[in-house]
Amino acid sequence: MERKRYELGMVVQLKKGHPCGTDRWEITRTGLDFGLRCLGCGHRVMLPRDKFERSVKRVIVEEEGRSGPPPGGPATGRV
Repeated sequence: MERKRYELGMVVQLKKGHPCGTDRWEITRTGLDFGLRCLGCGHRVMLPRDKFERSVKRVIVEEEGRSGPPPGGPATGRV
């Protein structure tokens, strides 16, 4: 089974809501621990990777500017 890649700037929806009423968080740090910022009130939390991955319901917004093909793909315009 392939692991989902999470990157800085992604917005994720968690299974449980925050007391401020939202369930959407921006990823501010990745690694062994994940840093998250609540998009409702701005509260910041740190979660261990395994707990974060179990808590994610879905990715809402991918990182800005990642809509094109991945870098290092086939060259275009070759003759």
